[in-house]
Amino acid sequence: MQSPLFAYNDQQTQERWALQNKQMLRVQLGGHDDILARKGTMVAYQGMVEFDAEFQGNSAARARAHTGEGLDLMRCHGQGTVYLANLKQHVHLVDVDHEGLTVDSSYVLAMDSSLHHEVIAVDSIYGISGSGKYQLNITGNGKVALMTSGAPLMLQVTPDKYVNCDADAIVAWSTGLRVQMQAQTHSSGVWRRRGSTGEGWELSFMGTGYALVQPSELLPPQGAQIGSGIAAQYGMGQQGARGQNQGNVWS
Repeated sequence: MQSPLFAYNDQQTQERWALQNKQMLRVQLGGHDDILARKGTMVAYQGMVEFDAEFQGNSAARARAHTGEGLDLMRCHGQGTVYLANLKQHVHLVDVDHEGLTVDSSYVLAMDSSLHHEVIAVDSIYGISGSGKYQLNITGNGKVALMTSGAPLMLQVTPDKYVNCDADAIVAWSTGLRVQMQAQTHSSGVWRRRGSTGEGWELSFMGTGYALVQPSELLPPQGAQIGSGIAAQYGMGQQGARGQNQGNVWS
């Protein structure tokens, strides 16, 4: 059998974490180095690999119920190779060290099981109840695989050059940065988007570190309930994922 498809064969590398391509992650498991991956993102594996639901402690469950922020994870362990992907999102590897990483949980594909994660709040400078934005703080030493819709932009933040980002486009930032959430408006109507520009909330970053922004203000529909009925169950017709994804906005 011959086909140009054979150009997309398995990438040979000695790295434990590596990209098979821009939209697929390849992780080598050696029997003692588990990883945590977003549920449902395994697309293939080789070898003796097992997948188990990751236990969520009471504090994490309460934080998830209160904030809506958190991770639905599965533990990948054993010996072999795991391939992970999600809705053709671009995948990027980040080394987390003593600086820590703050990230919107919707953009986390996988991480080393040795890393610790907890929910934190970014408060509005207006002090309006319910207007804060919750994020995931990841600490320890290890790798995290992040997802973006398209090729992202990494912005450096310095004491003399702070950065403002749209709250719907920011993916992650250095934990050590000082962050304020504010409305992009100069009027008292902070709930209204600024004039007719369509712009709303923004995050302002100060200090020393980095902020990662994606070229999209649309979150990937993680575990979304799309449509209803038997047609939706099998992804068909207007009730299926294809019918609901008009304009191919998730590609």
